[in-house]
Amino acid sequence: MSLTIKKKSNDVFVVTVCKSETTVHTVTVTNKMLNDLTKNRISKESLLEFSFHFLLDREPNTLILSSFDIIVISKYFSDYQNEVRKWCDES
Repeated sequence: MSLTIKKKSNDVFVVTVCKSETTVHTVTVTNKMLNDLTKNRISKESLLEFSFHFLLDREPNTLILSSFDIIVISKYFSDYQNEVRKWCDES
């Protein structure tokens, strides 16, 4: 599996996941979202990488939304924000 993150704008990123099937996802991470989730302790790209690994541990890439705000993950997985905070504390 490979994960590629490309910055489209300051807040918008294109994430490509190559597994048995390749998927492309447009994800928004605003400065406020980054601060709310990580207290600005990590970069947006690092948060995206962590988040996609988090998602891929729980579902196939073909089920991940093609376009979403990063904060939406917590609506589907209630433990997401806690996992992000724990990861930030360990980093």
